[in-house]
Amino acid sequence: MLHTVNKSPFEKNSLDTCLRLIDDSSSVLLIEDAVYGALENTSISDKIKKAQQATKFYVLGPDLKARGLDKSSLISNIEVIDYKGFVTLTVENDKIQNWL
Repeated sequence: MLHTVNKSPFEKNSLDTCLRLIDDSSSVLLIEDAVYGALENTSISDKIKKAQQATKFYVLGPDLKARGLDKSSLISNIEVIDYKGFVTLTVENDKIQNWL
């Protein structure tokens, strides 16, 4: 299952809720303001690192760039994808859960 999160983890609890409910077959895509959750050295980065043991994380590159961020500021092993990659993830996963 693909989980998409679009709210900043520093304003809403959507990412926390997502992290509690994902399983080993899940992938998480951070879009819009949720890309802040992929940043290293934040209050949420340890939760992401722990979840990475069983779950693949992605961040949408155009949303990262729109916020003046780049790959160098991310937690390691979070893959930056473009819109084509986003479409690929939606096709590869039979279910999608949007966390708003």
